[in-house]
Amino acid sequence: MFEVAGKHILVTGASSGLGRHFATMLAGAGAKVTLAARRTDALAGAVSEIKEAGGSAQGVRLDVTAADSIDMAVAEAEAGFGPIQGLLNNAGVTATKPALDQDERAWDSVIDTNLKGVWLVANAVARRMLAAKVAGSIVNIASILGLRVGGAVAPYAISKAGVIQMSKALALEWARYGIRVNALAPGYFVTELNDDFFTSDAGKALIKRIPQRRLGNVGELDGPVMLLLSEAGSYMTGSVIAVDGGHLVSSL
Repeated sequence: MFEVAGKHILVTGASSGLGRHFATMLAGAGAKVTLAARRTDALAGAVSEIKEAGGSAQGVRLDVTAADSIDMAVAEAEAGFGPIQGLLNNAGVTATKPALDQDERAWDSVIDTNLKGVWLVANAVARRMLAAKVAGSIVNIASILGLRVGGAVAPYAISKAGVIQMSKALALEWARYGIRVNALAPGYFVTELNDDFFTSDAGKALIKRIPQRRLGNVGELDGPVMLLLSEAGSYMTGSVIAVDGGHLVSSL
């Protein structure tokens, strides 16, 4: 039921962090993976590592904030591996300052990448799925901060709340076409975005507030991703899956 072998899956933000991990994991499970990102050097390195391990992968340059870039990248992806059957909408950035210190540039950067970018990529891929008559799956990477707020990350939390509601709205509209749309809301995992924070006193204090008293290992996201991209999740759309060590149910 959790089979993804032979499926063409596009992963955005795949040159590093969670995106690179997901792409490597999916290729290891037999998927044909298109890694998409802006940093072409890092992208080439990730693709090379997957191929050396026996996986099927290709890289395309993609700026999720630019519709023209997305259209070109999706066309290039399909020219190499055929119609896209799964999308892992993962690209994201953050800006860590109190709200009163966040300037317009920081707001635009976070919202354009995390919210507008997810919208543009999802729509571009869905149009291709419709044209190819593909019953596909779109997984948007949200965050528990889209469900419960934290300090000094207002634009990020707002963007992820938007991703959650967007996933539900698109799920409603696209179910009739056989396209499923779900959101994955990770808790705290060490990535390039936050590794410095968790070595600080504030980061260590946050870990103590997680019911399981630890950060997540990135491999603990693999099962939920496979569920949503495979036929195991065939009756799931508009769902939001939190993977957070119980953080959302911790007491205030």
